[in-house]
Amino acid sequence: MNRIILAGGCFWGVEAYFAQLKGITKVYSGYVNGNKENPTYEKVCSGIATHAEAIYLEFDESIISLNKVLEHYFRIIDPTSLNKQGNDVGIQYRTGIYYYDDKTYRVAKKYLLNIQNNYKNPIVVELEEVDNFYKAEYYHQNYLANNPNGYCHIDLSLAREDEKR
Repeated sequence: MNRIILAGGCFWGVEAYFAQLKGITKVYSGYVNGNKENPTYEKVCSGIATHAEAIYLEFDESIISLNKVLEHYFRIIDPTSLNKQGNDVGIQYRTGIYYYDDKTYRVAKKYLLNIQNNYKNPIVVELEEVDNFYKAEYYHQNYLANNPNGYCHIDLSLAREDEKR
């Protein structure tokens, strides 16, 4: 098993997208790399807490590689948009890849360098070690599954049929 944290705007859609994929063994919403312990949604949205909305992922690399996880991630974000994804604007909606180990860092760094040529503008996705991560409140977990008409800036159909659970 491997683990990674990805920030791609509102965590509801990012979580729902990755929950569809084969090889993802655990996914939940939370807050990463901010200035406060145990942040709340209200503190993150107000800017008192400087965390990014993100998802924690565990995945089975014998089923889905880290490169494939990153490929899926870049399908659903605009990596050249600073602190904005879809209609969501603010530092909590920044994009980021947050790693726990050097191997993940090296793979992600190489991936970012390789895809920069695909974009006219610079990629602004953070690549940082996980400093802190806090699971979001219970009502944010599986939000779109529990609220099918909830807001989502992500086209969930971008998870190809052959890669769905």
